[in-house]
Amino acid sequence: MRNEQQFMDLLVDFAVNDPRIRMVTLEGSRTNANIPRDAFQDFDISYFVTDMDSFKASDEWLNVFGKRLMMQKPEDMELFPPELGNWFSYIILFEDGLKLDLTLIPVGETGDYFENGDGLVEVLLDKDGLVKHDVSASDRQYWIQKPTAREFDDCCNEFWMVSTYVVKGLARKEILFAIDHLNEIARPNLLRMVSWQIGTEKGFSFSVGKNYKFIDRYLPPEDWEKLLSTYAEHGYASMWQSLSICYELFRKYSKMVAASLGYDYPDYDAAITGYTERILQNLTLHDKDR
Repeated sequence: MRNEQQFMDLLVDFAVNDPRIRMVTLEGSRTNANIPRDAFQDFDISYFVTDMDSFKASDEWLNVFGKRLMMQKPEDMELFPPELGNWFSYIILFEDGLKLDLTLIPVGETGDYFENGDGLVEVLLDKDGLVKHDVSASDRQYWIQKPTAREFDDCCNEFWMVSTYVVKGLARKEILFAIDHLNEIARPNLLRMVSWQIGTEKGFSFSVGKNYKFIDRYLPPEDWEKLLSTYAEHGYASMWQSLSICYELFRKYSKMVAASLGYDYPDYDAAITGYTERILQNLTLHDKDR
């Protein structure tokens, strides 16, 4: 397996020797001093080029970076519509385990790149002095954001309302419907609320990571175990239990946020909790009568 520096040198040297590439940037976790390094980190690289079509005409030029185990070209897929506009990307897993996310960007869109980026960027090569300002990688855009009173209430409203869809799915014996609403909407709002409480306690000056991957560092062990238990979704009994624990955790953390920030705690917690209990009780009685 090539080491990090060998692969970085290869990526930059290729750009140095190709006149179509005018600038190279590194993005993502490798620019973030707060993210521990490991062997699974992608190399997120952008080439700013003068002739996009000459690169897209053939994939042979990519061979210089190593033997590919698999490659994906998101902007060349039919099932998943492209989202990068004029940009074109290659996601490559090499046989030695290194992973490259390489994006080609028209050199004329350099300004848009820096204006709309997330701040996690380093300039590795700038042949023409395209960058006129200091560039320093920062994850500030991903820091926990202090919620407004409206944002707090919106999060509560979304969690409790979507929970009724989970209840409906379980009552109808439509478990995939219930799982989808719990995983895609309800639990993400639980995680959002938990992160807000972490912010009120520790300060709104850091990130808990993409997909809340570092949130366990800031939770009491018992709450972390409870949160993990909500991912048990292998049957109706476990789904009801997962939903109940989500209620418990959301209630705990939203009340803490409300108290810390002086926000009103919504009354629909009690209303939806009562609604859920009635539905579950009726289902239990129905099953007993069968």
